[in-house]
Amino acid sequence: MIELKNVHKNFGKLEVLKGVDLTVKEGEVVAIIGPSGSGKSTMLRSINHLETIDGGEILIDGKVMGGSAKQIKEARLNLGMVFQQFNLFPHLTVHDNIALAPKLNHRFEKEELEKTIDELLTKVGLLDKKNNYPPQLSGGQQQRIAIARALAMKPKYMLFDEPTSALDPELIGEVLRVIRQLADDGMTMVIVTHEMSFARDIADRVIMIDGGVIIEEGPPRQIFSSPKNERTKTFLKSILEREESVKEGLFTTAGIEIEE
Repeated sequence: MIELKNVHKNFGKLEVLKGVDLTVKEGEVVAIIGPSGSGKSTMLRSINHLETIDGGEILIDGKVMGGSAKQIKEARLNLGMVFQQFNLFPHLTVHDNIALAPKLNHRFEKEELEKTIDELLTKVGLLDKKNNYPPQLSGGQQQRIAIARALAMKPKYMLFDEPTSALDPELIGEVLRVIRQLADDGMTMVIVTHEMSFARDIADRVIMIDGGVIIEEGPPRQIFSSPKNERTKTFLKSILEREESVKEGLFTTAGIEIEE
């Protein structure tokens, strides 16, 4: 499992995480929601040791995340991460982007690696793009390649930091379908997202974070239907109203009437 115990993180005088406690069990899908600047992404980056925490502990399968560079590297082998931006190397083909980390870490024999790459590209529906370069792909396709790249190391846990925020609305669905398939396959995932309907459908548990602290958590039905915290209520109301407004705008632009 992944465990955060009284985790603190500061950026100068700004305290971003203020004693976060969280446990993610194997096979669980946890969605992290909250306003911008609440500490969601910092918490996710801290799990992967992309940020060094200033207090508390983060444990991966009972081992403290940190220590020597070798210990951090070994812990990261079990953590796949997908960012807001795709971070693909534009001068490498799709195949070579996915193969890079396994090769550097001597993860597979050549034949096994080629088989794994083909399987992952099939999973994300992009086997035909194997020899293309990232600039030749749409944003949604690039993000699906980024997911395949993260999966190439066969991680135990996947971390997603707003994986659809850089995409046009019509491209979001293809990425969410891949993540939903991973959930159906039993992958343990922590997903920072503003896609409320997606969080409601896919998550086993929803965490609401605000001001660097977890203010509410529970099953999606409880969080979205009857949140207990007033801040959660106002946040969800504003987000859902915005989603409805965007949907109406898309239909209006397309010349489609929305029935009441």
